[in-house]
Amino acid sequence: MSKRRKNQRAAESTGKRERVRDIFVPRPFEGLADEPEWIALRELVPAASAPLRLNPALVEEYGDRSITLATVLPMAAPAMSRTDGHILVGLQRHLQSGDVSRDLAESLLSALRVEPGAPVPVPPLPGPGPRLQDILVDGPLEITLHEGFEFWLAPEAAGDPTVQASLERANAAIYPTVRLAAARAAYWCRVPEKAHVRWVLPEDEEAALDALARLSAAGSLTLGEGTRFAGMFRAHGRLVPVWDLPEDAPAGDWEDPVADFAKRYADALAEAGPLDAAARRSRQGLLGRQLTLR
Repeated sequence: MSKRRKNQRAAESTGKRERVRDIFVPRPFEGLADEPEWIALRELVPAASAPLRLNPALVEEYGDRSITLATVLPMAAPAMSRTDGHILVGLQRHLQSGDVSRDLAESLLSALRVEPGAPVPVPPLPGPGPRLQDILVDGPLEITLHEGFEFWLAPEAAGDPTVQASLERANAAIYPTVRLAAARAAYWCRVPEKAHVRWVLPEDEEAALDALARLSAAGSLTLGEGTRFAGMFRAHGRLVPVWDLPEDAPAGDWEDPVADFAKRYADALAEAGPLDAAARRSRQGLLGRQLTLR
């Protein structure tokens, strides 16, 4: 018997699972109507939720379950199933494969398969299978920002002192965040000693970078007096520019400046033709100001 055949028989006898091949998907939320908001909730927002709807085939199989997308769940769990049948799916989790959409879909399907209230086992590498785009009724996310994580709790857990202690620790890590109306997927936040606006741009990276370069060359990349363009980072195939702001100005003060910038950005996107020399230099400078921190 060949060595390879012996190894195969040994694997079969010990019940070893076949190794799952991981595949990296650079734009996991591509095709979803609210792709920038999915990215923002995963990368920028500490505490928010949005209802999700299963497609008709899954409703027929599992019933019309109440499902909530959450930025994060207790202990960064992938999913929870309450005793009342309500399912919560966490966007921000510790373990993940190269395809975030596949991870989230498997988390949701795993929660549907267990009895209400039971722990939800979710594999770190789910392997090939349906993605969010395959299992949801797509549409704009109805996002609710929260000042705390009380939305996690089932009514029967509200009085549990252990649960309350865990909740207090989680709430202490939340920094003030406001969703701006001036631009889709734009958020103001205040972290210790700093305030920022961060905006997930919906366009392809190259087009977005060219538009930002044109604005930089024209000296119109800030949000006004006292602000600074801090740089940008990449998130799931999209660019996220970041501005430093005066710490004491409230979120509402930045609606008009962000709206004005969004108009300048749209005009820069619409410009045809190659970048001029000044914009090309600005583009190189922007590439050198990529941020690594969220």
